[in-house]
Amino acid sequence: MSLAEAETETRSDIGAQMRAVGRAARAAARRLARATTAEKNKALMAMATALRDRAAAILADNALDVADAKDAKLAGSFLDRLTLTPERVEAMARGIEEIAELPDPVGTVLAAWDRPNGLHIERVRTPLGVIGIIYESRPNVTADAGALCLKAGNAAILRGGSDSFRSSTEIHACLVAGLEAAGLPAEAIQFVPTRDRAAVGLMLSGLDGAVDVIVPRGGKSLVGRVQMEARVPVFAHLEGVCHVYVDREADLEMAKKIVVNAKMRRTGVCGAAETLLVDAKVADSFLKPLIEALQAAGCRVRGDERSRHVVPGVTPAVESDWTTEYLDAVIAVKVVDGIKEAIEHIETYGTHHTDSIVTNDKRAAQRFMAEVDSAIVLHNAS
Repeated sequence: MSLAEAETETRSDIGAQMRAVGRAARAAARRLARATTAEKNKALMAMATALRDRAAAILADNALDVADAKDAKLAGSFLDRLTLTPERVEAMARGIEEIAELPDPVGTVLAAWDRPNGLHIERVRTPLGVIGIIYESRPNVTADAGALCLKAGNAAILRGGSDSFRSSTEIHACLVAGLEAAGLPAEAIQFVPTRDRAAVGLMLSGLDGAVDVIVPRGGKSLVGRVQMEARVPVFAHLEGVCHVYVDREADLEMAKKIVVNAKMRRTGVCGAAETLLVDAKVADSFLKPLIEALQAAGCRVRGDERSRHVVPGVTPAVESDWTTEYLDAVIAVKVVDGIKEAIEHIETYGTHHTDSIVTNDKRAAQRFMAEVDSAIVLHNAS
């Protein structure tokens, strides 16, 4: 058999395998649509228990994934997202338990009205069906995505990054154990059993109508590919160029804690702060301690001209810094003339992901919350 023939046969095998995954997910979705809240919550709690019981196996497989990634000389931010610890496994388990505690969205009546002819109409929340989730090498997403889909009554097809294949496979086994413990179909949450990227293209095609929606979670190239190639609806966002604006009415000690946490808690996640904006009215008194707090935490700072006038040793920022998602211990700093300029900067350079204001002025906070069009807008928080 020639190489070309072998490749064609391999693609054919993957196609058949993925179509079988799609059919099984579609069948499971019908059962999930009528699953009770008690059944779903029982499955979720059993998943959390399985994660704790199998933590050693999860960490052992993750160590192999991380070792391969280090051999491939992948970036530090990538390794951070890939790496699991006992604390992160426990956080996954707690996260699933918290999902179990959420109200069941399925069956909620959003609106109801009667027509003059006596017809009674209701708008009711129902599951979407089968959700395909394509994500990079973040093994925790396997647990988060599977649990959230289950709670909402949806079947899930999970395609994780190839670099986390071992870790995600082990985590997926815990999800299946939870489903089986509650008497729900194991096929309700499926993990694509191949590293071959051809599986991604097949998911984007919809698997012969089996997939109702695709959710990508990852970097710009992944999300861009999904948006360009998907033949089913897509729920997506691109980069996370996130901001913290320190207002003239902010408390300095609070601002230091929020800024350092927003940037340094986990630098490799898309919700980490990438730009710090400081009101010119307090720049002379606030900027130096804010930058020193960041530097003490190991963050490298790049500042505009006004920032460097206050703190001369800061590396000069360039135009591209305002649009860069560093995913690293780097932050860009800019002095702005009040809240209006801060909002304009966020609107110009931001990605509508997560933005925060630090202030004790309620009117300023209300304006920021109203005018900043991001998925998450925070006041005195990170």
